[in-house]
Amino acid sequence: MRSRKLTCASINFIVVLLSQSVHSQLQVGFYGNSCSLAEFIVKDEVRNSFFRDQGVTAGLVRLHFHDCFVRVSKRAKLLIHVTLGCDASVLIDSTPSNKAEKDSPANNPSLRGFEVIDNAKARLEAICKGLVSCADIVAFAARDSVELTGGLSYGVPAGRRDGKISLASETLTDLPPPSFNVDQLTKFFSNKGFTQEEMVTLSGAHTIGRSHCTSFSNRLYNFNGTTNQDPSLDAIYASQLKQQCPQGNTNPNLVVPMDPSSPAITDAGYYTNILANRGLFTSDQTLMTNAATANQVSQNARSTMLWRSKFAAAMVKMGQLDVLMGNGGEIRSNCRVINS
Repeated sequence: MRSRKLTCASINFIVVLLSQSVHSQLQVGFYGNSCSLAEFIVKDEVRNSFFRDQGVTAGLVRLHFHDCFVRVSKRAKLLIHVTLGCDASVLIDSTPSNKAEKDSPANNPSLRGFEVIDNAKARLEAICKGLVSCADIVAFAARDSVELTGGLSYGVPAGRRDGKISLASETLTDLPPPSFNVDQLTKFFSNKGFTQEEMVTLSGAHTIGRSHCTSFSNRLYNFNGTTNQDPSLDAIYASQLKQQCPQGNTNPNLVVPMDPSSPAITDAGYYTNILANRGLFTSDQTLMTNAATANQVSQNARSTMLWRSKFAAAMVKMGQLDVLMGNGGEIRSNCRVINS
């Protein structure tokens, strides 16, 4: 028994060292010498797209989240499973023999912003061929989106490489559904290395963007066997949502803003909505069912700057989820296709 415990401790220690080693190699300003215009070009593409469609920024933040939280593989020598996130696997197109992440029900049709990444990559390949990874472009674009919508800018440690595998099936277990309760969310984020407070902080990304009616319509019309409407949902807000999302509507593209008061501004409106029982998803309003998370919701609602600061730090941490480095992966020439 003692030998087994020592073996497990050794494995955990090795995993920690591997994680620290990977993170220590990521650098803010990574392309300063090799491709000095890299971050400028990405920001320029994000800004141009934002001026045409303000909603694209929320899409790019979501793209980064869905990239970082998906891709599980096995390190055979350690006989453990670790997440390989932030490897641009979400950008890979499906093929006749493989259904990729972007075409899973969790991502399609909700993800957007792919064309922004494509445009930035094309410009970068023209001046810095084979140097800037798609994974880094996604991370830069998310940061720029936060900044453009009023959030705090932050330095993005870069040096990621791109993955070669993208499986739609992995999104089923590696992305939290909008139906999760607070305990499920806490466990999910903990498995990814985040504290409960960081979970509440990152949930604030719902302050920008929109949602398809199908993601929350069960709260309006088919909540449970006792009541059709979720009793935790503010009645006036529910009435407004029903007008926007009529029962029986078959249009899969029908959407509503997640934060109606400021859908294109990265502010604390998300938390104010939850305090007023106007969290759009079950996974939003559930934060009020736990004393600790409810207190964090209140704190964030009182201070937009406090939340913006915590959100920037959490985004940096998320962007370093077991990234590919060194000889791992590749630098794709086309973000949608694995190099031949």
